[in-house]
Amino acid sequence: MTQHLTVVDHPLVQHKLTLMRKKETSTAGFRQLLREISHLIAYEVTRDLPLTDVSIDTPLTEMDAPVLKGKKLALISILRAGNGLLDGVLDLIPSARVGFVGLYRDEETLKPVQYYFKVPKELEDRRVIAVDPMLATGNSSAAAIDLLKEAGATDIRFLCLLAAPEGVARMKEAHPDVPIVTAALDKRLNEKGYIVPGLGDAGDRMFGTK
Repeated sequence: MTQHLTVVDHPLVQHKLTLMRKKETSTAGFRQLLREISHLIAYEVTRDLPLTDVSIDTPLTEMDAPVLKGKKLALISILRAGNGLLDGVLDLIPSARVGFVGLYRDEETLKPVQYYFKVPKELEDRRVIAVDPMLATGNSSAAAIDLLKEAGATDIRFLCLLAAPEGVARMKEAHPDVPIVTAALDKRLNEKGYIVPGLGDAGDRMFGTK
């Protein structure tokens, strides 16, 4: 994966995203759709995982067959909304190691404030996939990647549901070596730093909070 931004335009991804954008979609429906769409976009972010061959026995014969190479993946959820994507990706890669970065956005400054950080060991030997549904200003995402690099990560991907041009530009400036995979690149941010047209606050819609 060499390009900085990949938009997954698969018809099922776009259909499910439209349902998630609709304001009348229920909390349960939103949560289920997020899990389903995360399966689909996870295929793209894991497309170039390295493989190696091992010898196995099928019911008919022995063969050399491909398996994932190296240490287990590390999935890092940027709390709290990242957990919705995390659950879906874990369905596909249940053996992955899991970490959490707790950041919240100061509503006055729009700057990220850290409150939690717990990640797997040996990040330098793992493919690291950071997940957060919304790439808005990019400040929290860039800060999370800073923390992961400080912890040793060198091979990082960023997986999100929606991205704003401002957030993509901020991430490219701060971390040009971290490819972004998303379901849609929306038009802009509003004055409060929300993605437009967007889908509202992903965490609130997922957990039924305000």
